[in-house]
Amino acid sequence: MSEQRPIVFGVAGGTASGKTTIARNILRGVGAERIAYLPHDAYYRDNLHMSLEERAHQNYDHPRSLENKLLVKHIKSLLREEPVHVPVYDFTLHRRTDETVLVEPSPIILVDGILIFTRRKLRELMDVKIFVDTASDVRFIRRLKRDIEERGRSLESVVEQYLLTVRPMHMKFVEPSKQFADVIIPHGGENTVAMAMVVSRLRELLTHNSEI
Repeated sequence: MSEQRPIVFGVAGGTASGKTTIARNILRGVGAERIAYLPHDAYYRDNLHMSLEERAHQNYDHPRSLENKLLVKHIKSLLREEPVHVPVYDFTLHRRTDETVLVEPSPIILVDGILIFTRRKLRELMDVKIFVDTASDVRFIRRLKRDIEERGRSLESVVEQYLLTVRPMHMKFVEPSKQFADVIIPHGGENTVAMAMVVSRLRELLTHNSEI
């Protein structure tokens, strides 16, 4: 580790916009061993006191559904070169598991999530903020496919959640947070030109820090 402060890199955007694809491309392009990865999805609150049915009907697209104070604490710990234990969230049961993932300090701290730019304390910790901008119909189709195949949801439940919370919360919180981005990337991970520029810039920052 360099004595230089780690770079905090934030990737935001609407549901299924391609944030995770971009995060994975960065991990591959820069090197996973040089990155501490903190997905915002891991920080959903553990409403274990609720029944499964009650948990299934919570608004998971509102900033209050996430334990943002814990994410801020973890970023600050990594900036002090202290390891953190990131929660593991079960999207089928809508609760945290008993497991955690140990994340070690690294030259780059990569944070991705729908709502990470909606909280000032999170934004203030970020050196680079990218917003992934993808058409709403494309995002909905991707989310539908993902939630059915990977999270055990029914077609009806995905459509209901999208209409009741996902779309209105996107318009209220996610879309306005675009104004805080340093760079806006259209078409998500499919934008190979933008991805190459992002990876190149991160490599430059790492080289610069290592020379200080």
